[in-house]
Amino acid sequence: MRLVVERGVPQEERQKVAIGSLTDWDAARVFLEVVRCGSFRSAAERLDLSINVVRRRIDDFERQVGATLFTRDVHGTRLTDEGSLVVSAVERMEAASFDLVRAGNSVTNTLSGEVRVAVTEGLGTFWLAPRLVEFQQSFPNIRVDLHCAMRSADVSRHEADIAIHLSRPAALDVKLVRLGRMHLMFFAGEKYIERFGAPKTTEELVKHRLVMQVADEIAAKETFESWFPGYSQRDLLVMKTNVSSAHYWAVANGAGIGVFPTYGYALGGKIVPLEIPLRQPFDIWLSYHPGSGRIPRVRRMIDWLVEAFNPVRFPWFKDEFVHPCEFNAVYKGESLTHLFGGFSTDEGR
Repeated sequence: MRLVVERGVPQEERQKVAIGSLTDWDAARVFLEVVRCGSFRSAAERLDLSINVVRRRIDDFERQVGATLFTRDVHGTRLTDEGSLVVSAVERMEAASFDLVRAGNSVTNTLSGEVRVAVTEGLGTFWLAPRLVEFQQSFPNIRVDLHCAMRSADVSRHEADIAIHLSRPAALDVKLVRLGRMHLMFFAGEKYIERFGAPKTTEELVKHRLVMQVADEIAAKETFESWFPGYSQRDLLVMKTNVSSAHYWAVANGAGIGVFPTYGYALGGKIVPLEIPLRQPFDIWLSYHPGSGRIPRVRRMIDWLVEAFNPVRFPWFKDEFVHPCEFNAVYKGESLTHLFGGFSTDEGR
């Protein structure tokens, strides 16, 4: 099968000839990821594959198509003219495969099967996972695949049925629901405060030991520089981690001062909110494909997630900042000890 065919054949037909007998969709999927990421290395990271595997899959795909699709040089990876012809055809294959999956799912109207929910690691670990038992009790035949990761999932590409983000997704072909707002502030462990004291101002904070969670290096650098102009991370940080749970327990055990959602106060672990006027809000968004939203089990999960972030029930998700010390006064649900039953709490936190 050759991409370069006889003259006079319309471009649309050349594309059909190029992939008409393609039998390996996985190689085509890797090809599309390399195109979107701009490099083999970035595609390998996104696909969770080794760069050598990605190279082999591209070599396989080029053999199937019968043409060189990329050129590689010191400046990176570039599509050839033949590669550009193949991109749109493979994108149509991808869209058709997603439609096929959604159509198959829609056939089953019973409340059973799997629902894939993608969420940021912190919200998934500390907020949703402890709540999911409620959903399971109501819908025991629905299996939940909860994927917690720093990178947002793209529901338009069928990476998940439902995704929860801390920034508004840019995709135009998905349904969006704004769930609420998460407010970040500084906390320290009780042991740390006993040893080093509790800073109350930014000027005092820069004299302390800081622990930082870094999910995105660029975003973390921008936030750090906006909060601490004139300082470098090496001046103030004693620890960095990419995992919310490691970040939380490091601070709870006295490693340093860190930033958490306000509801972190209710988790236990003896962390204390600091009266430092550096705070950061993040809107919480839910996305799903319109076709997936018509599948009963996915629809039930969407409805449950909307309620799980309901600011009326859970004041830490309100648009306005609610200080953790006010939780007991404004929160009207079950005791916070029971709400965060997976953690050791004391004194009604």
